[in-house]
Amino acid sequence: MTRVTGARWAVEECFQTAKGECGLDDYQVRRYDGWHQHMTLAMSAHACLTVLRARELDAGKAETDPPASSRSASPSSDT
Repeated sequence: MTRVTGARWAVEECFQTAKGECGLDDYQVRRYDGWHQHMTLAMSAHACLTVLRARELDAGKAETDPPASSRSASPSSDT
């Protein structure tokens, strides 16, 4: 039960972020079809932004970490 409760907070945080960044709460429901399309696009945009942010953080971490070995840092010669 504790694990489910902890997962709830992650889901709530995800929805709050999507509301602020992707306009998840901007649609006034008139028809189900329009609501469904709006939610699909907003959640897709949020997923895309999350992936891009994670890649940027990984790239930033890679720039600050020292190279693992001198061989990987040297350019390869294919000639």
